[in-house]
Amino acid sequence: MDTLRAILLMVLSMALLAASDAFLKLASQNAPVGQVMLMLSIGATLLFVALARLRRVSLNVADAFHRKVMLRNICEMAGALGMIVGLSKIPLSLMAAIMQTAPLVVTLGAALFLGEPVGWRRWLAIAVGLVGMLMVIRPGGSGFTGWEIFPVAGVTGLAARDLVTRVVPQRIPSIAISAYGFAAVFPVGLAVLLVTGTPLVAEPPVFLHMAGAVVVTAAGYLAVTTAMRMAPVSAVAPFRYTRLVFTAGLGMAVFGERPDGWTWAGAALILGAGLYSFLRERRLARQQLSVLRP
Repeated sequence: MDTLRAILLMVLSMALLAASDAFLKLASQNAPVGQVMLMLSIGATLLFVALARLRRVSLNVADAFHRKVMLRNICEMAGALGMIVGLSKIPLSLMAAIMQTAPLVVTLGAALFLGEPVGWRRWLAIAVGLVGMLMVIRPGGSGFTGWEIFPVAGVTGLAARDLVTRVVPQRIPSIAISAYGFAAVFPVGLAVLLVTGTPLVAEPPVFLHMAGAVVVTAAGYLAVTTAMRMAPVSAVAPFRYTRLVFTAGLGMAVFGERPDGWTWAGAALILGAGLYSFLRERRLARQQLSVLRP
């Protein structure tokens, strides 16, 4: 029963995070990207600070300047810039497909920079997933605008963030790390505003959409955390890919998007490669566990 509840919570969290993408896209249609980043940074940072107080988690200022935390924050800044610019410029369904390459990029980074063993099957899955991404964005094609590069850079930044998170000292709480990461987005948003010279927008829809983005992001974060603690990762993690369905669905329902055949085919390759890579990792973990048992 706990496993079923965890799976349902994971699916709910993916729906909430897809809604966050939609809210951010709606906000970026009426406000400059720099302002969206500033508002997201302020709102999410305050929310995680409040969560830390409720859970009596210490937010040690010195930890925010730990070398590995600062490196993680730099990756967070790059990821946030790429993702929010991408959300503001390209269809949501296209964003959804590109974002699903993140687990494959994390596996690639873990092999290249952390020395984690990756067999030829998972290397092949990574290659297939990257081919799928190229099918989605189609560089050089008639529909290619150049803005597609930003979400690709954003996924790379967020994957690097996840890799660095693995080596952040365990004594630093996850809530604190999240608060530091969102706070780090503030100077990037401010720099974007100064460079572009775009004025701030004080229209009510912008504040409503940003409030919605902050709330559903926090709710999604809590749902993911709860789901991962209720049941084995192997049972819950595959349902992360339901985010593709929710995000593409919102793109069609809210923004009237109609993905073409290449986008669906590329998304299918990315989804299949990601699921295979995950299942392969789970199988190898079970084999190692059986060897270690007396």
